[in-house]
Amino acid sequence: MAKTPAQRIKKHGASAAVPQHHLPAVINPSTTRTPQKAQSNSSLILIAGVVASLFLFWYVHLLTLDQLTQLSGGLPMPDSLIGGFDRGFVEQLRSAMDGDARGQLNYVHKTAGTLFPLIFGFTWLLLIGTNVARKPLRWALWAVPLLFAGVRLWGNAAIDAMMSAATLDGGQVVLASGLTVAGWVLLVLSLVVGGAAVFLGRKNSSARADASGSAQA
Repeated sequence: MAKTPAQRIKKHGASAAVPQHHLPAVINPSTTRTPQKAQSNSSLILIAGVVASLFLFWYVHLLTLDQLTQLSGGLPMPDSLIGGFDRGFVEQLRSAMDGDARGQLNYVHKTAGTLFPLIFGFTWLLLIGTNVARKPLRWALWAVPLLFAGVRLWGNAAIDAMMSAATLDGGQVVLASGLTVAGWVLLVLSLVVGGAAVFLGRKNSSARADASGSAQA
């Protein structure tokens, strides 16, 4: 029967041969996350977000809201009116749309009409964050898509309240119209801000590449 290391030392003293036990090397399952890999991951998320935003914009404004005009006698939906609308138009639209048609408009607002500003806003936050290094400028640019998402969601709720109200109130019309116009303006500004962020990101990348080339020379 084999003796334990303690028994060997007790019998033979310091000269006892004690077998050495080596623990297996610890394998680190973690992978190194290089800046290039992180940039690639963010680029994939950006592409997916842009594609989803384009699809939802097409689905809401160019497909669904256009199809709802078949239930309103050809009158456009309030969301589609870039220049806003007045009380006369809303009264005419309310008369042309029955409860089911208004319910369908409300359903669009709660589904794709909610997803579009949220996904667009998140995508633009990521776009700006990955291209603009200066924190004050980044926060200033972030404000535009954040405002767009908030105004667009508020506008959806204001239009639904206006269309479903038992008695139309002039204040509701003014609020819904103002939010609709503001939403379109902020959408255009968000696109401009996104383009500016991409331009700044490419400019900074070119500057870093030039600096690296000068240092190597």
